[in-house]
Amino acid sequence: MSTDCIFCKIAQGDIPVELAYKDDQVMAFRDIAPQAPHHLLIVPLEHIPTTLDLEEKHRTLVGHIYLVAAKLARELGIAEDGFRVVNNCNEAAGQTVWHLHFHLLGGRDLSWPPG
Repeated sequence: MSTDCIFCKIAQGDIPVELAYKDDQVMAFRDIAPQAPHHLLIVPLEHIPTTLDLEEKHRTLVGHIYLVAAKLARELGIAEDGFRVVNNCNEAAGQTVWHLHFHLLGGRDLSWPPG
């Protein structure tokens, strides 16, 4: 855990959020600036700054994150219509919190390019 990381503070219970999901590896909660009707962040409890900091030991964790995303998409009722799972790595890609996290988005047309 990092003492200055907002997601670590959430994981430790120092900053309250309404959890959509939590287990011994990850937590999920609503994004404070949603880009879709359903926009959850899926965050590992372990502090990993970026995708580039993943190691072989994280292989199972990343798979687990995608299984959690699928479970949450079904629970939210967005699985059949479609959803997106996004990970931004580094500033030019839009990463603003330096703790690995995945965005689960759905509930609207997410076609690309928008039109």
